[in-house]
Amino acid sequence: MKIPFNRPYMSGNELSNINQAHSSGNLSGDGLFTDKCHEWLEGKTGTSKALLTHSCTAALEMAAILADIKEGDEVIMPSYTFVSTANAFVLRGAKPSFIDVREDTFNLDENLIEEAITGKTKAIVPVHYAGVSCEMDAIIEIANKYKLMVIEDAAQGVMSTYKGKALGSVGDLGAYSFHETKNLICGEGGALLVNNIQYKERAEIIREKGTDRSKFCRNEIDKYTWQGIGSSFLPSELNAAFLSAQFEKAESITNKRLFLWGYYHKALEEIEAEGLIRRPVIPSSCEHNAHMYYVVVNDSVNRDSIIRSLNVQGINAIFHYVPLHSSPAGVRFGRVNGSLSVTDKISSKIIRLPLWIGMTEVMIDYIVSHLSEILKS
Repeated sequence: MKIPFNRPYMSGNELSNINQAHSSGNLSGDGLFTDKCHEWLEGKTGTSKALLTHSCTAALEMAAILADIKEGDEVIMPSYTFVSTANAFVLRGAKPSFIDVREDTFNLDENLIEEAITGKTKAIVPVHYAGVSCEMDAIIEIANKYKLMVIEDAAQGVMSTYKGKALGSVGDLGAYSFHETKNLICGEGGALLVNNIQYKERAEIIREKGTDRSKFCRNEIDKYTWQGIGSSFLPSELNAAFLSAQFEKAESITNKRLFLWGYYHKALEEIEAEGLIRRPVIPSSCEHNAHMYYVVVNDSVNRDSIIRSLNVQGINAIFHYVPLHSSPAGVRFGRVNGSLSVTDKISSKIIRLPLWIGMTEVMIDYIVSHLSEILKS
C-alpha cells in the first residue's frame, strides 16, 4: 500500500468556477469570486474586513506593515513555526523574540510572554499549531496591559474556534493559508483578517500596491493614486474561483477530516496507554479543524529511524519544523528568551501522519499497525 502524506481535494465546482471566471474576462483578481470569498470569510469569522492574498506569507507581511513595524522593534513569537512567521517582521527590520511552547498543544506558552517583553516590543504573534488555538484570553490581556498588537498566525486554523470565536478573528489582525497542504485550498493563497477597524482602509491600500484603487473600483473616487507603501498582494481570480468552490463545501470538508482524525485518535489509544507515543491534546476551550494528526514518540526511540521504517512500508510520514532559533537566519536575526527545551524536544520527537480526504479506515489501520510494530521492535 502506498499512502502519500497529502493529496489535494477538489469539492466539485472548482473547474466550472474557473471557466466562469475566464468567460467573464476578469482573471487578474478582485472579481466576482474574490468578492464571494471575502463575503464568506467575513460572515464565517465575524471579522470587519477580509482580504484575499496570494499566500499566508503575504498576509503576514501586510500585517507587519499595518503594525508599523520598524528597524529595532521586537516581536514575540514561538520558535516552533514556519519561517514566514518571522520573515514578515524581519523584512521590516524587527527582531523576532523567541519563547518556548506549551508541552500540551505546542502553542506559544502564554506564561512566558511577560518576561520576554522589553521597551522595544511591538507585537505578539501567537501561532495556532495544528489548528488548535493558543490561550487567547491570556494573550489579549497581556497585550492590553502593555499596549501591544496581537497578530494571529492562523495559517492552519481555518474553521477552528477558541471559545466560539474563529481563529484569526480574536487579535487585531489574523492570517490564513489556503496552500494545497491546508484544509481549504487553492494551490497557493491566503487571507488577511482585519479585526481592528482602524486598519481597514489602510489594509486595502497596502494590498493594492499602495494605491486607493479599491475605492476607485467601488466608484467612491474618480481616479486612484499612490497613497503609501504597499505591494501586489492580491491573488488572481482563478485562485479565488477555485477557493470559492472549497468554501461552499467547508463544513463537509471539515467534518470528513474530523472523522479521519477521530479514527486515528481511537486507533492509537492503546499504543499511547503502553507508553510508546503521546497523542494530540485538544483543550476544552478549542474546537479544532483536524488540520493534522501527529504523534510524539518517547525519548528512548529515534524518531527519524521510525519515519524511515514507515516510508519503507509505503507510509509517507514526515517530521515538522526545524526550530527557528536554531536555524542560521534565526541565530542572525532573532533572540532567545529563556530555555526553549520543549521546542527542541518536540521538534525531534514529532511524527506527522498522512491525513487527507479520500483516506479510508483500512489505510489508517495499516498505518497504525505498522507504527505499533515498528515502535515495539
